[in-house]
This record gives sequence, C-alpha cells and structure tokens, in this order.
Amino acid sequence: MMNEHTAKAFDIDLQEITRMVAEMGGLAEKQVADAVGALARRDADRAKRVLEIDASVDALQQEIEEKAVLTIARRQPMAVDLREVVSALRVANDLERIGDLAKNIAKRAVLTGDFHPQKLIRGVEHMAALVLGQLKRVLDSYAGRDLVKAMAVWKGDEEVDAMCISLFRELITY
Repeated sequence: MMNEHTAKAFDIDLQEITRMVAEMGGLAEKQVADAVGALARRDADRAKRVLEIDASVDALQQEIEEKAVLTIARRQPMAVDLREVVSALRVANDLERIGDLAKNIAKRAVLTGDFHPQKLIRGVEHMAALVLGQLKRVLDSYAGRDLVKAMAVWKGDEEVDAMCISLFRELITY
C-alpha cells in the first residue's frame, strides 16, 4: 500500500514536471517565431513582447529545477525514473537557452538601422522555420517519450548548421 502511494505521488510529480516543460517549450517556440518576425519586419512592439516572455521562460526553468530537486529528494527515483527527471532538467535548460537566443534576436531587431538585405532576411526566416519544425518535433518526442523521433531531430540538425554557415558567409560579404 505504501509503495503504491509513493509510486502514484511520483507519477503526479513527473506529470507536473512534464506539463511545465511543455508550457516552457510553447513559450520558447513563440519567442523564436516572434523574434524572427520582429527582425524581418523591424517590429519594435513584437521584439518587446519577446523580451517580456523571457522572464516567464526563466521562471519556468527555475520552477522545473525546484520541482525536480524536490522530487529526487522525496521520491529517490532510480534508473529510468531518475533519467526522466534528469532529462526534464536538461530539456528545460536547453529551452531556456533557446529563449535567450530569441531574446538576443529580438534585441537586434530594433538595432539594425538601415541595413536589412531582403535575401539575408529570407534566409533567416527559412532557417527559423526549420528550427521551429525541429523544436516542435523534439517537444512532441519528449512528451511521447519517443526516442526514434528525438534521434531523427538530432540527426537532422546538419541542415540548420549548413544554413547558418551559409547565412554567416553571406553576411560577411555585405
């Protein structure tokens, strides 16, 4: 009876952590989309919203960390259960980093001055679309605990890397 109660409490903790990661992922997706949109259209209001969302992303990361540490301390998970908690911590850390990168893009959206070659902006928008697709797939694979889908996203990262290098080279030519 006691083990069943502990297992149920652990499941509830994991569900809450998973829910927070999903919420954080949605905010990070919105940040990236809005940041690139703000850059492409030089939209200061949209850029400002990206900066405001960043505080929520940071707060969620903190909540996930606290919940994960409490879960580990209270439930003392082993093997697969421990890996689930640790993976949530890692995903939250990566999502926070994505939010920070989106924030940096948003900051540049209003600092670009007169320099905004459309070919380069279209390339950034295309790269952002690829990244958003990958982010959605990896969040779906996390929620569904689907390793095959997660690995496919990881292996598909070369396309984004190649586009980034190409855009960087093009920027240097300007």
